[in-house]
Amino acid sequence: MVKFKQIIKKLKSYYGEPQVPRLVDPFELILWENVAYLVEDAKREKIFDELKRLVGLRPIDILNASLDQLDQVTKLSGMNSHQRSARLKESALIALNEFGGNLKNALELPSRKAIKALRQFPGIGEPGAEKILLFGRKLPVLALDSNGLRVMLRLGFGEEKKTYAGSYKSVREGVFDQCGDDFDELIMAHQLLRQHGKTICKTSKPKCEQCPVNSSCSFYLQKKRTMA
Repeated sequence: MVKFKQIIKKLKSYYGEPQVPRLVDPFELILWENVAYLVEDAKREKIFDELKRLVGLRPIDILNASLDQLDQVTKLSGMNSHQRSARLKESALIALNEFGGNLKNALELPSRKAIKALRQFPGIGEPGAEKILLFGRKLPVLALDSNGLRVMLRLGFGEEKKTYAGSYKSVREGVFDQCGDDFDELIMAHQLLRQHGKTICKTSKPKCEQCPVNSSCSFYLQKKRTMA
């Protein structure tokens, strides 16, 4: 049986101590998800900083900005800039109308209600809501982005299902009793799994021979058997 904490220990030894999350504020994390699409972290960071410079990051700042101002920012990541600008506006309206402009109120709700509240926002599904609660240190859960989920599936935690939500649930159930409830460890695991998925355990052409955890990886072992 693959031991989750041993996997994380090996990844930490390979990559070093991961960076702490840049953002922990719930509304800023929602803006981060919606301001750009399918861009590398460095470019998303520049776009996010431009939003902060030109408009501001409070719900009232986004609401008071014109769509043209928002388009100046969202067009930096390419197509569908109007759609992304509209999503920023929608996020600001929800934050103001439902939470009085202070989304931290949502994090104080019981976890299931908090997740439901956060899922009102565009671009935020259950994994994204759990990430916001994890980074805000309100819910000690192994929140995973798509990179981390791919790594966990290949390692053999859970099974790939027909839907992303189904695969996510399967992995969460498969690792639940190994995760613990320490926020620092869970955030570190999120960061390391994400980094591994982006650098080595890629969707296509994964660099399996370089992988520090390939001896525990179902995907790699099956690949070796197939090639033998």
